[in-house]
Amino acid sequence: MATLHNNIERALARYKPGDLIFPIDFRGEGSEGAIKMALSRLTKEEKIQRLAHGIYVKPKKDPLFGIIYPSAEVIAEAIAKKEKVRIKPAGAYALHKLGLTTQVPTKLVYLTDGAPRQIKVGNTFIKFKATKPKKLATIGKISSLVIQALEDINTIKIDATSKERIKALLLKEDPKKLRHDLKLAPAKVNDYIVKLLKESTDDRMAKLNG
Repeated sequence: MATLHNNIERALARYKPGDLIFPIDFRGEGSEGAIKMALSRLTKEEKIQRLAHGIYVKPKKDPLFGIIYPSAEVIAEAIAKKEKVRIKPAGAYALHKLGLTTQVPTKLVYLTDGAPRQIKVGNTFIKFKATKPKKLATIGKISSLVIQALEDINTIKIDATSKERIKALLLKEDPKKLRHDLKLAPAKVNDYIVKLLKESTDDRMAKLNG
C-alpha cells in the first residue's frame, strides 16, 4: 500500500492545480480498492480534495478567494472525456446556456450514450440521462442546444422576447449544420423553427432548402 500511495503521489506531481483526478487514472498501479484507499489517504493528507464519489481535484488556491473549485460543467465534460462517451445539455440547462433564462439550474441534465447516473457536487447535481444515438447526432453548437431546449418546453407558450432571442441565435448557426440538425429534430420542434425562420428577413430559409 505504501508503494502504491507513493507512486500515486509522485504521479500527482504532473497534475496542475485545478486538474480533476479519477481512480481510473491510476489503473494498473494496483487493485481498484487499493487505488481508492490511496486516494482517500491523500485526501486526508490534503494533497487532493474529494468533490464527489470517485472524483477528486488537485487544489487550486487563490490568495484572496482560497480554494477555487472546477464548475459542474467542467466536471461533466471531464467525466465524458474520461469515459469516452458523448453528452449534450438538455432541458432547463440548455435554456440557461442559450441565455433564455437567468435562473441557474441546480441540476445539470445531459443526454448521453453512456451509463445513466446522477452525481452531487456541492449543491449542484449532474444528471446523465441515457438516450438514443439520434439525439446525440446533432452537430450545430447553437442548433443542438435550441432543439434540446425546445423539446422540453411548450413552444406555444414561448413569449415574444424569447422567440426573438431564439431566432437571433439560429441565424448565427451554419445553415448546413442547421439543415442537418432539423432532420433529427422532433416534428413539433422542426415545424416551430421552420416557421420562426420564415418570419425572418434573412435568407436563411432559402439556404435551408438549398
